[in-house]
Amino acid sequence: MLKGFRPEDRHAIAAGLQQELVRVFADGEAASLLQARGDVPRLRVNGVPVEPAAKPQRIGQSAAQGIDREIRK
Repeated sequence: MLKGFRPEDRHAIAAGLQQELVRVFADGEAASLLQARGDVPRLRVNGVPVEPAAKPQRIGQSAAQGIDREIRK
């Protein structure tokens, strides 16, 4: 769930998120780390840094990078 973003930007944010998650999981390390945690129905990301005037797709990419950092803790 992303709070504070315009509803009309949801598709572009989702596209950026998906694009970056494909990159994150392509090397296999992140997938292995996630599998080692067992059943993880959701991951909480404490914050998504957003640059001023960031395009929605970039916001999705930033969210995925936060997920990657959470997995690698």
